[in-house]
Amino acid sequence: MRGAAPESAEVDRLPGWVTLLRAPNPGPMTLDGTNTWILRAPGADVAAVVDPGPLDEGHLRRIAEFGPFQFILITHGHHDHVEGADRLSELLGGTAVLAADPAHCRNAEPLDPFESLGGNGLEIRVVDTPGHTSDSVSFLVECGDDRAMFTGDTILGRGTTVVAQPDGDLGAYLDSLELLSAYPEVLMLPGHGPARADTAERARFYLDHRRERLAQVAAAMAAGAETPAAVVDLVYPDIDPGVRFAAEWSAAAQLDHLRRKRMTP
Repeated sequence: MRGAAPESAEVDRLPGWVTLLRAPNPGPMTLDGTNTWILRAPGADVAAVVDPGPLDEGHLRRIAEFGPFQFILITHGHHDHVEGADRLSELLGGTAVLAADPAHCRNAEPLDPFESLGGNGLEIRVVDTPGHTSDSVSFLVECGDDRAMFTGDTILGRGTTVVAQPDGDLGAYLDSLELLSAYPEVLMLPGHGPARADTAERARFYLDHRRERLAQVAAAMAAGAETPAAVVDLVYPDIDPGVRFAAEWSAAAQLDHLRRKRMTP
């Protein structure tokens, strides 16, 4: 994209304490499928799991084979990340499910922003990153000298994230990207797509993309586009019809963001 920062490199080899299990739910919105991450420090008796994914019995039983788990962590409440959490907890005998939204918690209190979860060789800090959804969080995990940021859908390994109303908020999302841009040289492990070498670089790439797109939407508004469909016609003229609905979701959030900025003194 013209004017955008370069994307950080894809990562083929994960740290030894991280295992990727990809759910069998590929599609236009999930890319190759939801990434379920298993975290186990060397020599630890228990592990942690990030985003168990959809309610797919085979996938959940594969996850359970890596147990026991201290807890099941949820980045946000979209079904392709959280739908299987209850069943996985059941398979594991009641393992706690921790999420920002109490509706998705089991046997645990909701996560607090910037809360730290320690023990078993992992230090896990909750990073409040709303915007894609109101309950989106990321997890900064330290294991020895390694650090990794688990970003859910806030930043993907490939492509860009949809911010859809009413739960999504573009202003909050831009603030979250600014926050994540403060983590240079931290491995980024997303909810979909490949791992990336540098969380900060990927966040800046997203910020550049969003700012360029907002400028295009502002120009479309100046040309008379007042609805998401009209904005998509002008700004996304070559959109694949199969994902046009997602572009209209994004356009609605962009229009709302720009109108609110106009109203702010």
